[in-house]
Amino acid sequence: MDDPQWLAEHFETHRNHLKTVAYRMLGSLNEAEDAVQESWIRFSRTDSSNVENMGGWLTTIVSRVCLDMLRARKSRREELTLAGVPEPVNNQQDGSDPEQEALLADSVGLAMLMVLGNLNPSERIAFVLHDIFALSFSEIAPIIGRNEVAARQLASRARRRVQGAKATADSEEFKRKRELVDAFLTASRSGDFVKLLSVLDPDVVLRQDPAFPPVAAWPLVHGAEAVAKGFAGRAQGARPILINGSVGAVVAPRGNMLFVLEFKIVEGKITEIEMIAEQSRIRQLDVAEMKE
Repeated sequence: MDDPQWLAEHFETHRNHLKTVAYRMLGSLNEAEDAVQESWIRFSRTDSSNVENMGGWLTTIVSRVCLDMLRARKSRREELTLAGVPEPVNNQQDGSDPEQEALLADSVGLAMLMVLGNLNPSERIAFVLHDIFALSFSEIAPIIGRNEVAARQLASRARRRVQGAKATADSEEFKRKRELVDAFLTASRSGDFVKLLSVLDPDVVLRQDPAFPPVAAWPLVHGAEAVAKGFAGRAQGARPILINGSVGAVVAPRGNMLFVLEFKIVEGKITEIEMIAEQSRIRQLDVAEMKE
């Protein structure tokens, strides 16, 4: 049996790398921490005396932990708390480095966020390990329980989807939509009624979710003036997000999901806004947070 102190010292040497690997796969700092902790438990219970490449062995362990977590997440469709995204980085008292965590959050690009929830667990593991951490497919195959050819195909499929998302994120149309939603949220926060009218189509429709009690009595609101009045000064906690690869918004004070807003945009104007507050509906969406 390996000396516990020796194991702990070697594990700590690789902790930051393991956290980076886990974060890339899971998209959540909290879940990445959980994955690293579980990896330590598994590592401490195995005989590593014959391991020549400790970093590679630990990467294998954390990858398998992440694969299990992704499969569990997929099967039970967990209650949404913006998990597929960079989370707010807070100072903690667990020895973590806030600066490093901020860098981790910035390391996941918009394109990756746009497809993160749509990649199946094996695609995600194969893509991250090969394209980001340069592991060979011979190393990846046993981690995901496939042969090398299948591992290569999974990574290739994921790569095409990420590249397609990058093209979308870089497109002028996407940028214009993002600017329009940003302008809407800014005007709403400041109570700028005139600016709100300028981004709304005159015949805009707001569909409010009866699952959100404050608006349950008004499921439909018609017209730019009525919609602008409803939003003026009332989006203090709203921020832009990606919803199914398109620009939307979320209101989640202190991480508690209240509702999301989906926007339909036609010819540079917001023509429809749909509020979704029912958690069962939100769980069906692929939601990822964007930096403002």
